[in-house]
Amino acid sequence: MPVDKIIYDSLPDPVILLDGDRHVVYANRAARDLLDCRAEGGDLALSVRHPAVLDAMDRLRDGASEHVTEISFPVPVERTFELNAIHIDPDAVPDLDQDVFDVLFFRDVTQTVRADQMRVDFVANASHELRSPLAALLGFVETLKGAANDDTAARARFLDIMEREAHRMRRLIDDLLSLSRVEANEHVRPRSDVQLGGCIRAALDLLHPRATSEDVTIVANVPDDLPEVIGDADQLTQVLNNLVENAIIHGRAGTEVTITADVVQRIPESGRPGVVVHVNDRGEGIAKDMIPRLTERFFRVDPARSRSMPTSSTGLGLAIVKHIVARHRGRLAIDSEVGKGSTFSVYIPSE
Repeated sequence: MPVDKIIYDSLPDPVILLDGDRHVVYANRAARDLLDCRAEGGDLALSVRHPAVLDAMDRLRDGASEHVTEISFPVPVERTFELNAIHIDPDAVPDLDQDVFDVLFFRDVTQTVRADQMRVDFVANASHELRSPLAALLGFVETLKGAANDDTAARARFLDIMEREAHRMRRLIDDLLSLSRVEANEHVRPRSDVQLGGCIRAALDLLHPRATSEDVTIVANVPDDLPEVIGDADQLTQVLNNLVENAIIHGRAGTEVTITADVVQRIPESGRPGVVVHVNDRGEGIAKDMIPRLTERFFRVDPARSRSMPTSSTGLGLAIVKHIVARHRGRLAIDSEVGKGSTFSVYIPSE
C-alpha cells in the first residue's frame, strides 16, 4: 500500500478523495466503515446517499472552493459530523495527483453535540421531575414548624415520608447522571472481552435480598461455558441489574423471576453471533400498544403503582438499558402478554 494511503487509513476521521467526475479515488478505513463504500472506484452517489453530502458536491461544481455543513448518520448509532468539502485547483498544487480534484473530510462532533444536548435535557428533566418531591418536602417542613410542631405521631409520620422522598430524589439524580454518561459515549463501541455469566451472577447476588423482601424467587439457567462478548462489564451488569429489579418489582408475590442465557448464531437484525439473556416475570403483563414506549424517559405503564414505590422507580431504568445495549451494538426485545407476564431479551454480540 502506498505511504499516502497508509497515512489516510491511520486518521480517525473519514476522508474521501474524488476525481473531476465525482468518482472515488480513495476512501480511508474510517470512511469505509462509516459509509460502507469501496476504497476506490465508483460514483460517490453509489456509496453516499446523504443529501447534504451530494449538495456539498453540487456547490463545489458550481464554483465554491469550500463548503462546510453538519450532517448526521442514524445507524447503527446516531453520529454527527462536520463535513468539510474542499475543491483543489490542480494548477495551484502542481505536485498533487492529477486525479484528485475534491476532498471530503468528516470531523466527528458527536460527543460535542451530545454534551450540549445532555446539558439541556438534564436541566429540563431534573427541574420537572424534582419539582413534586421538593414541593412535598417543603410542605412537610412548614407543617412540622407550624401545626405539627408538638405532634409526636405526625412528626414521625412526616419524617418517614420526607426520608422516602429524599431517597427518591437521590435515585433520580443518580439515574439521570448515569443516563447522561451512557449517552455521551453511545457512539463509541466497547472493545473489551467480557464474561457475561459473571455479570449475571453479580446482578443476582446484589438483588437476592430485594427478591426475598418481595416474596419473589429468582431462578437462573446460565451455562458455565458462555462465550465472551464484546462490551463494558460494568454497563452490562447495570443492564441486568435494571431488568431483574424491574422483574422483581412487577412480578406477583409468590412467583418466580427466571433468567436464561444462551448462545445465538445470528442476532436478529444484525446477523452477528452473540449471547442472549432472557429475563422473565409472572406479573400483570403489558399491553401491546404500550411496549414501544417502555424505553422512553420517565414513562411508566402504571403510574399509580410507581408512586406507591417512590424509592424504586424513576422511570429511567429501561431508557438506560436501551442506550447501553445500543452502545454495544446489541438488541433489546420485549414480549409481554397481559395477565401472564413479560420477557425482556438482551442480545450482545460476541465479535
